[in-house]
Amino acid sequence: MAELEQGDERRFGEFVVVRRHGHVAELVLDRPKAMNAVSTAMARSLAGACEALAADRDVRVTVLTSTHERAFCVGADLKERNSLTDAELVRQRPLARAAYTGVLELPMPTVAAVHGFALGGGFELALSCDLIVADRTAVVGLPEVSVGVIPGGGGTQLLPRRVGAARAAELIFSARRVEAVEGRELGLLDVLVDVGRDRTEALALAGRIAGNSPVGLRAAKRALRLGQGLDLRAGLEVEDAAWRSVAFSGDRAEGVAAFNEKRRPEWPGE
Repeated sequence: MAELEQGDERRFGEFVVVRRHGHVAELVLDRPKAMNAVSTAMARSLAGACEALAADRDVRVTVLTSTHERAFCVGADLKERNSLTDAELVRQRPLARAAYTGVLELPMPTVAAVHGFALGGGFELALSCDLIVADRTAVVGLPEVSVGVIPGGGGTQLLPRRVGAARAAELIFSARRVEAVEGRELGLLDVLVDVGRDRTEALALAGRIAGNSPVGLRAAKRALRLGQGLDLRAGLEVEDAAWRSVAFSGDRAEGVAAFNEKRRPEWPGE
């Protein structure tokens, strides 16, 4: 997408907005009348927004936020799902997957700002981010088995990577909702903040992250993601490949020079 200047925004369909705050992009879920339930149209828009963000080299961090006062996202639009034939559901599946994988595969660090309900696919969107900042109203969970399906936006794979296989099994099999304090204790949430502060604190965290090398940030994320699940030796090879991709970059040269000259670096981003 064309690079957006500070304070600018671009809408993707009716329900998704991208705003720019310097080198931080805010990816906004904006379907408040349905508590950001993910419909086919919203999924298509979210995938399109992520595709545009992934191509924007000026974005160093993306923050996923919500415009609804009492919810981050309540998951799939079950009213729409109830109206779909089996054939229509099959056709919708790739669109839904593209929305979740679009967030998961963003090449820059990502932060979810969660308040209120983040359930089912809504929690999976948060889990697709690298970090989750939540306020004390947050209620998270993967209740899909209670309506006859399973987490299909990455939940069965992402949750055990956060909290371990047994804990993930308990949460998914029981379909229970977890409130903010317990969520932080279990590792479902990374940073717990005061009520109403999730977006502000997530953007502040993103701003601090964005002060670092964009080349380094993307390479570090790549190493973290690709190394998950590998044995140590294989993981170290992934890390070495990521190191080689930055060791001779303009950002590395600028970072070393700025350190020695005792000044803030001006990252070339290459």
